[in-house]
Amino acid sequence: MNASPSQTAIRGVWPAALTPLEADGRIAHDLFAKHCRTMFAGGCAGTAIFGTTGEGQSFSVAERKEALERLLAAGIPPAQIVVGTGCAALPDTAELTRHAAELGVAGVLALPPFFWRQPGDDGVYAAYAKLVELLAGVKTRIILYHIPQVTGVPVPPAVVGRLAKQFPGVIAGVKDSSGDWENTAALLKIARDLTILVGHEPFLPRALKAGAAGTICGLGNYRPALLRRLNDSAGRPEEARLVDVIGKLAALVTDVPFVPAMKALMAAESGEARWLNVRTPLLPPSEAERSRLLAAARSFDAEAKAAA
Repeated sequence: MNASPSQTAIRGVWPAALTPLEADGRIAHDLFAKHCRTMFAGGCAGTAIFGTTGEGQSFSVAERKEALERLLAAGIPPAQIVVGTGCAALPDTAELTRHAAELGVAGVLALPPFFWRQPGDDGVYAAYAKLVELLAGVKTRIILYHIPQVTGVPVPPAVVGRLAKQFPGVIAGVKDSSGDWENTAALLKIARDLTILVGHEPFLPRALKAGAAGTICGLGNYRPALLRRLNDSAGRPEEARLVDVIGKLAALVTDVPFVPAMKALMAAESGEARWLNVRTPLLPPSEAERSRLLAAARSFDAEAKAAA
């Protein structure tokens, strides 16, 4: 397949997909495609694969390429996929970005230079500018990925504005996973022509009213329809109630590392034991942790149903 990047708008709810694994650590391609279809059926507009929630940094370039190709072969539309292409080595990021763009995905999610700490604003700008240079002639839409609590390297609004001005059309948006509303608000002011997506789910209605496009977030894996309701609640009477419900859902996964916790919830929800598999250095929750998590999830579901 050789297609130009989709011009479908990246708006609404795009869950940051968990990556299902076989017991030996290989990607469970059949379950991956099934999971995407389930999220779409729940009202999600698309999905982002191989981001933080998808354990992206635990997979090789070849594995990520194959997984995308297998999703498309299974009938998942490229217009409904954003691909996390960030790697420590910039040529690897460029290779993954080129591959995804040629397959016609909606966009790519690119990390800042996350190994070398404190590169400064000029270093972050230079890394993204070099990526664009390496992609000369490739039509793609790059979403800058701001998640400093994980990378240790922020993508400040001033750098975003500078990149957007220098590379219009290529630098297409920002995923702000900082959980810092002031940063999100600054992005919405300085980069009005970009697609701004929040990662912190309770911010979604507020961000939409301020001009954001939507969310790329983890909780949509588990309760896609609830996230779609949150998205649709912006400016409506039910907004405050749904923000409170989503906040309680997010609180479920604070005692266990997020990805193993989400996979444990998915395993319980679906009855599919493969969801419990993670790649090292992540570890599945202990039996005690899983029991507490599932009990809390049952309590949440009962409360959410009563509030519906």
